Amino acid sequence: GNFYVPPEAKLAFVIRIRGINGIHPKPRKVMQLLRLLQINNGTFVRLNKATINMLRLAEPYLAWGYPNLKSVRELVYKRGYGKIDNKRIPLTDNALIEKKLGQYGIICMEDLIHEIFTVGPAFKQANNFLWTFKLNTPNGGWRKKNNHFVDGGDYGNREDKVNALLKRMV
Repeated sequence: GNFYVPPEAKLAFVIRIRGINGIHPKPRKVMQLLRLLQINNGTFVRLNKATINMLRLAEPYLAWGYPNLKSVRELVYKRGYGKIDNKRIPLTDNALIEKKLGQYGIICMEDLIHEIFTVGPAFKQANNFLWTFKLNTPNGGWRKKNNHFVDGGDYGNREDKVNALLKRMV
């Protein structure tokens, strides 16, 4: 019985794919907690029982999956904004990162990316420092927003296929 079981993914990237109209309060609350306030907003989420249940609640409005290092890096470099005094500041200078996250040993872009990608001990602080990513509508459009990814649509968990989607959105 020596099966290789791949470790459960710890990190998800969640993208809001539908608007606000006529949403039940529960999924709406979930999206507020995930900070996905606008369509095509994206954010990193640590996967545990609680967050997976949250994603399940708001599933029809979200697309999500497990990003690889390349996607995380591209997002942070191309679309990364920090939250500094509640302002959305572009991450142009490592000093900005060091000032906010230096106490957690995160002093530059690569540290930030590493912390997010490995879901390290300061993941929460690092992720809160990052403003939600404002992405473009995917190049070539969605397939079917109202259908689950499994049924040839868009919403729900697309596991590692999220990387191809991000390539079209960043």
